[in-house]
Amino acid sequence: MAKKKADSVEKELDFADKGNVLVGNFSDEAVKSLQRNNDVRYVEEDVTVHALAQTKPWGIDRVDADVVHNNGQTGEGAHIAILDTGIDADHPDLEPNLGKGYAVENCSGTDCVEDWDDDHSHGTHCAGIANAVNNSEGVVGVSTQATLHAVKVLSGSGSGSASGVAEGIKWAADQGYGVISMSLGASSGSSTIRDALQYAQDRDVIIISAAGNEGPCTDCVHYPGAYPESMAIGSTASDDSMSSFSSTGPEVEMCAPGSDILSCVKGGGYQKYSGTSMATPHVSGAAGLLRAQGLSASETRKRLTDTAEDLGHADNEQGAGLLDVEAAVGDGGGGGDEPATFAVETSSVTDLGTTEATLNGELTGLGGSNSATVGFKYWQSGDRSGTEQTVEVGSKSSASTFSSTVTGLSKEVTYQFLAYAVNDSGEEVTGSAREFTTTGALSVTTAPVSDIGNNTATLTGNLQSLGEFSEADVGFHWWAEGMKDATLERREVGEKTSTGEFSLSISDLRADTTYVVQAYGNPDWDTAKDFGSQVTFTTGTSPSLGVKTGSASNVSDSGATLSGEVTSLGESGSADVGVNYWVSGDRSGTEQSASAGSKSSTGSFSVDVSGLDAATGYEFEAYADDGTSSVTGAAASFTTGDAPEEPDAPFAVSINDTPDWKTSYAAKLSGEVTRIDSGVDEVYTEFQFWVKGDKAGTFEVDDSDTRSSPGEVDEMIWGLEASTTYVSVIRAFDGSGNEVFSNRMEFTTSA
Repeated sequence: MAKKKADSVEKELDFADKGNVLVGNFSDEAVKSLQRNNDVRYVEEDVTVHALAQTKPWGIDRVDADVVHNNGQTGEGAHIAILDTGIDADHPDLEPNLGKGYAVENCSGTDCVEDWDDDHSHGTHCAGIANAVNNSEGVVGVSTQATLHAVKVLSGSGSGSASGVAEGIKWAADQGYGVISMSLGASSGSSTIRDALQYAQDRDVIIISAAGNEGPCTDCVHYPGAYPESMAIGSTASDDSMSSFSSTGPEVEMCAPGSDILSCVKGGGYQKYSGTSMATPHVSGAAGLLRAQGLSASETRKRLTDTAEDLGHADNEQGAGLLDVEAAVGDGGGGGDEPATFAVETSSVTDLGTTEATLNGELTGLGGSNSATVGFKYWQSGDRSGTEQTVEVGSKSSASTFSSTVTGLSKEVTYQFLAYAVNDSGEEVTGSAREFTTTGALSVTTAPVSDIGNNTATLTGNLQSLGEFSEADVGFHWWAEGMKDATLERREVGEKTSTGEFSLSISDLRADTTYVVQAYGNPDWDTAKDFGSQVTFTTGTSPSLGVKTGSASNVSDSGATLSGEVTSLGESGSADVGVNYWVSGDRSGTEQSASAGSKSSTGSFSVDVSGLDAATGYEFEAYADDGTSSVTGAAASFTTGDAPEEPDAPFAVSINDTPDWKTSYAAKLSGEVTRIDSGVDEVYTEFQFWVKGDKAGTFEVDDSDTRSSPGEVDEMIWGLEASTTYVSVIRAFDGSGNEVFSNRMEFTTSA
């Protein structure tokens, strides 16, 4: 019965005559149904377990990462970008390895230390697998001293946008981080993400992505893992079988442990998760170890697949086989048993101008040599013998990239060039020849559009060449697809005197509409101008008003703080929010509402409710009302505490139910010291008050009367806000450290 109601099942436990336990994900409705069923003994949340000493997860042991740790291989110097829900900034197993982070989606919640902090746990779990510290607690990662970079592209709900993922990829590539790890995916592709992957690949970044959890299935690898620029990683279980959920297809490049993997979660804890999301960071950590040895992205990718262990599964399931860290990393010399072949590759030209260009190459291996001299040869196409020139870059003692800027080229001429290397034995190798043509005119390109919202987007262009000009005005024009004449808009960004990117944030776009954009440069609009290629993008569909119910906190015998979150304002600029609450089982007879005011942006809110019955179960739901529609979140529950025992203090105090009088800015509060036992000389009193729902931000105290016998106390309080609900209590205390508090009283100032 319970299994049928579960959204997903993680495991089943058989406790013999005690019965069975089913662990899974259940909707709120399913939980309530199970709680009412007499055949179900209990329903409770799974508890996060904290490790008492460092544990070696089975995946670390299976891929022999611990062996290279013992050989001193830690990944120090490498940079691993985790594109996910963020990373817990305070987790003891991750904090020593954390570097700079970036947030496309900001962390939400009271425990967020950084914008890129984790409000979900998925990203923290992946980060721990890749690169948890090797210390005396928790778990250990595949690499242990690489630098982790949280790139938060997914929200606390675990979702994000293609444009957001592309933005995160570009940011990581621009920082020069050598490894991008993405335990995320979608069943359909995105041109924006594909452009970003190619952008990162051109900058020597290895990209590692999850294959997906659609299994059993055929040809179902998720994007971006299905793109050739990324490795797609499948998942295995502890018995070397393929995980039943692991997606299959020809794009699967290799596999790694992904079932029941113990790793970090937010809040400093540890839990077991399963998925190709868990397999992916095993490979990312191994890539970090190889990048720390100086291997390029392409060398790292080849080494990982060349050394993988064949498990005997089909190629579309396991790819090249299971990750073998010991075989891939070897003794740390960058090559395992066989040195990389002495070879050099010619890369694309960059910074191309009218009379200069930057030539790029890569020494991919030294063979058995200790070093090699590298450089370039270039010539005008069709006349190598008469125009060839050589530029020496210098000596290389390990595989790495190299470049040189050559000047004095002829304008608008096609050249060819190749990279070369000469080892210490005099052997020369060359890369394939590549071709480029110097510019003679202004050149601008249009980049993929980012930060796409319902009505907004960020446009980016690149002034690649000024040609013969010293400056150019750059900008963009855009229009709704198929409606250029009616919707064309043009906006200038400004003047540029050097090549490079420029961008513009635009708004007032129509939702759910495809637009075409072109970057332009125009030093002289009439005689010299250039447009980049046309790039299309589609704005989002305007969401409807949305709210979800949060949790109850500060629960006492008579009150609680109830929270909610506005998830979308739809077309509205604001909405009135609050909570409805009632005694469990008697909504019609006990329901009340408490307003939390108005919200003009998405985010959380809370409201204090009082006057509740002690030791009583309550339910509540968050609501939002924009004037045209009203929505509520799913109901949540809480139980008030037992009524407090009579205090032991030798005196007692109470506050009157209402102020003696009040205005928009002041009120007179009163109460009574109801008892003073013998032996107490004097009792001091003070009135404490605060804005309802914001005690931490508005708490104030006014001293009141001193009593040597029971009697009334009162106090005028000033500086109040109009039309605002306040909460007040009386604190009574003596010189011996005894203190008691009165009941709480609420009042609302005049308008």
